[in-house]
Amino acid sequence: MEKKNNYIFIFLTIVAWIIFVGLCIEAGGLIVNFIFSLYKPEFVQNLYQKLDLSEMYTRSKWDYFNMYTFILAISLLKAYLFYIVILLVSKLDLAKPFNSFVSKQITQISYFTLSIGLLSSLAQHTAKNLLQQGYEIDILDQFWADSEAFILMSAIIYIIATIIKRGIEIQNENDLTV
Repeated sequence: MEKKNNYIFIFLTIVAWIIFVGLCIEAGGLIVNFIFSLYKPEFVQNLYQKLDLSEMYTRSKWDYFNMYTFILAISLLKAYLFYIVILLVSKLDLAKPFNSFVSKQITQISYFTLSIGLLSSLAQHTAKNLLQQGYEIDILDQFWADSEAFILMSAIIYIIATIIKRGIEIQNENDLTV
């Protein structure tokens, strides 16, 4: 049974790395898009995800920078979230999983997940306001379509972090009584 758990854990570590690399590529591509959109807007249609917000840029630079800030912040937060997950799985000792490092990392994961959810929700409401002003923003929905899922997931992860923290306290009490 222990060998099976180790294989599953190795597989999950590899999956976390793949997701992390993918999110880093996405964040990097979005940063390049942003820089190119400022200096060479005619090339944006050939870049990553063809995220062309040139109409928004010509109508209102404030709205353009506001929406791109949301996109970049959410993308960078997701990449950093998986960086924390990779740190957790790389330093996790399955023989003694209840320690302060694990508790701290899982708590951080819950905070970053909540931040992504709240920021995505705020971006979603801002985009709806821009839609009412006549902007074409259908291409932006992909960046914050899952805001509610992140908020719910953060609550579940926080509960798990609290249980682990309590488990550490009980383990420390047991170590002191023996």
